[in-house]
Amino acid sequence: MAKKHYSFIIVPHSKGESKKITFTEKKVKILVGVLSFIVILFTLFLVDYFTMNVTRQKYKALTEENAQQKETITQYKIAVNRLRKDIDNFESYAKKINVMAGLKSPEVLRELGVGGGGRGDDQALNPQTVPQDSGLRKAESISQKAQGVEKNLDTLVNFFEDKTYLLGTTPSIWPTNGYWSSAFGKRNDPFTRKQEFHYGIDVAASHGSPIFATADGYVLKIKTENTGGKLIILNHGGGVTTVYCHMSEFNVKVGQKVKRWDVIGFVGQTGKAIGPHVHYEVRLNGKAVNPEKYIVEW
Repeated sequence: MAKKHYSFIIVPHSKGESKKITFTEKKVKILVGVLSFIVILFTLFLVDYFTMNVTRQKYKALTEENAQQKETITQYKIAVNRLRKDIDNFESYAKKINVMAGLKSPEVLRELGVGGGGRGDDQALNPQTVPQDSGLRKAESISQKAQGVEKNLDTLVNFFEDKTYLLGTTPSIWPTNGYWSSAFGKRNDPFTRKQEFHYGIDVAASHGSPIFATADGYVLKIKTENTGGKLIILNHGGGVTTVYCHMSEFNVKVGQKVKRWDVIGFVGQTGKAIGPHVHYEVRLNGKAVNPEKYIVEW
């Protein structure tokens, strides 16, 4: 059987003789196989090139992201260190304020440790499988210390609020601008000349002079009687009340809230009084005490 041949004729565009190239069937198959291998190899090269190019782009993006994360972590560490210093300063100030206030709060002033209660067997953490992050431990420590300082500051706020309320409701000023004319205690009655107990102090002043509430409170009673004349009783809480007698007129109503220095009435000579003055009493749980002990400024 004759072998098959394949011929390729090359015809030039310009004048010249054409050329004929003849291949056997075997050579054609070999040539086709070689060309197919080259095409496959080139295709694999292109796929690998583009795959590597995509990988390089991803690697570049990851590298840039990693650099940004490192910068963020650095800033985070700086911020955590600043926060720790601020918390330490707050803790130091809180301790000083506690000393000034005379409070003892060891449960919130002591150096706080890190860690909670024990874990059950089913909740146990294996330190070999769960790495301990120093930054996380530091953040948890700062958080616990901040909670302790916050708790102590709440205690201080409550303490000073109570003190403020106590100071505001404690009688501490003169009931009017005048001069002291009669003391608390035994004295001779100016009308009968007999010895009696004087349950307040008398402050002489011009008729119509303003009479002040000596502490925060509310108007408990307003009445007129033979001895005290027109009088007002203020309730300051804590069992403390004050009494103002011999007024010419009132400037408040029953149940009205008053603050220290509020004008509650005016000096007069009503009731049993020789001249215009204020008879002023301080009562503790209903018992008269010496008002002089409550007046801060003389």
